Amino acid sequence: MQRARGARGFTLVEVMVVMVIIGITLGLVSLNAIPSPRQDLQKEAQRIALLLQLARDEAIVRNRLIAFEANSDRYRFLVRNETSWDQVINDDLLRERTFKNAPITLRLDPPAQTGGTTNTNMRITFGREPVDRPFVLTLSNGEDQVAVRADGVGHFVVE
Repeated sequence: MQRARGARGFTLVEVMVVMVIIGITLGLVSLNAIPSPRQDLQKEAQRIALLLQLARDEAIVRNRLIAFEANSDRYRFLVRNETSWDQVINDDLLRERTFKNAPITLRLDPPAQTGGTTNTNMRITFGREPVDRPFVLTLSNGEDQVAVRADGVGHFVVE
């Protein structure tokens, strides 16, 4: 008789509490695992900020002009040769990329001079000098917007 009393299992209430805790945990994990469009735009802006910093440094090291060119669907980097701009190829970091949630609206403040670009492309050019003109590049998708602020001396901050 005493053996039967000692081999007691879990009560229904204990099992239900454990199931509720597991359900809440899975719900929170699934909400965090699916990024929102705002989070995607933030990640894209952080990637662009890092690539702009790299392009600026490359322009100084290579002693050549390097440009960031973008439209609503994609962005790429160009290198100025003797007579023309050539797209950067065979470079995993400065390769052409598409925006994840295209189309993206881009705004540059102050506006860039559009020498040689089409109306649909926006271009930021980095020169050989360590000091550039400060700018703010704003990416927006619907109501969400994120800004990349450049101070002109090589610091790029996502806001």
